[in-house]
Amino acid sequence: MMSSSTTLESFLSQIKHFVINHLTPTIESGEISSMAGKNLLSSAAEYGLLGIEVPVRLGGSGFPFSSKVAAAKLLSFNDFGVSMSLINTHNVAEQIARLGSSNLIERHIKDLISGKKSACTALTEPEVGSDFSAIKTTAKRVQNGWILNGSKAWITNAVHAEVFVVYAQTESNSGANGIAAFIVESQKTGFTRLEPHKSPVPSIGAGAFTLSDYFCEDIEMLSPPGEAFKDILQAINGARIYVAAMCCSMLEACLLRSTAYGKKRYTFGKPLLAHQGWRWQLAEAAVELEAAQTMVHSAASLIDTEKEAQSIAAKTKIFATRMAQKHVPILMHSMGAEGLSLHQPFTRHLAASQMAGLVDGSTEMLLERITKDFL
Repeated sequence: MMSSSTTLESFLSQIKHFVINHLTPTIESGEISSMAGKNLLSSAAEYGLLGIEVPVRLGGSGFPFSSKVAAAKLLSFNDFGVSMSLINTHNVAEQIARLGSSNLIERHIKDLISGKKSACTALTEPEVGSDFSAIKTTAKRVQNGWILNGSKAWITNAVHAEVFVVYAQTESNSGANGIAAFIVESQKTGFTRLEPHKSPVPSIGAGAFTLSDYFCEDIEMLSPPGEAFKDILQAINGARIYVAAMCCSMLEACLLRSTAYGKKRYTFGKPLLAHQGWRWQLAEAAVELEAAQTMVHSAASLIDTEKEAQSIAAKTKIFATRMAQKHVPILMHSMGAEGLSLHQPFTRHLAASQMAGLVDGSTEMLLERITKDFL
């Protein structure tokens, strides 16, 4: 783990080294599986990736939210799934550090930021996606704790996580007001991990699990009813911003590859970049990329200063994901057959940009959120 005296500039420099020394070789080896994030955990910990926002007194770096955005951007230049996987373990560490009892902090923070354990946040269920307040997983009050029952699906890192933040309904017909957050551990009785979800972005580690009479101690309630829903909505606002940053990074990677290819690939006696129609495709992508990057920076700044960011987070994610979904395939096509090569980032980023439009709120749901500003 990095020293508590590490500056933000040196931290981001270290992340670049992590990408070069660990992430890039993993991708080039063709071993991007659902366990990629887990396999890179210990290395990520050495570079401080798992404790970005965790307070210095607990072993983290204590950096602001925008630092996590910058780290996610650097990681997703190579692979969206690995970026999401590592950031999700970090997010659980940050959440426990901020909301957990001293007991929970002592149990989990060291293991999470050192890379000994991976973690995830479990919201989505087999029949409940963006409508979070409609979750069916239940938590029933018993002596000294709670009994949890239910299923979660399409959860980042669920393939390998040992520590889960699980959201469950504590009171029927109470909607968002009855939802609480609990710490669940995979090795305990009542937890069953299901078959991994087959995904075009395997490194995100998407999986499912069931809870059958799983017992949580009172101290394992991370966020009580009435508070848990508000807290996760704030976290989702942040997630929308760093997902947007990831989309910017993926498009930037494709733009750089296309530019380099256009300089050396000749058609009809001149390089591709000399053909006006060909280079205009790159220019169009560059214009929207800069606009999206500006939106990401503005939105992240609001989170850093603890200002309301719900609307701009939604707008930023919509614009950035649509930008990537539009221009990545155009740039891939501009490369001809070379764009389909697996050693190029295009097919990987194409699938990831589609996934980005669904995680942390679908585009359609976010459009509905934005219309509330007009109503």
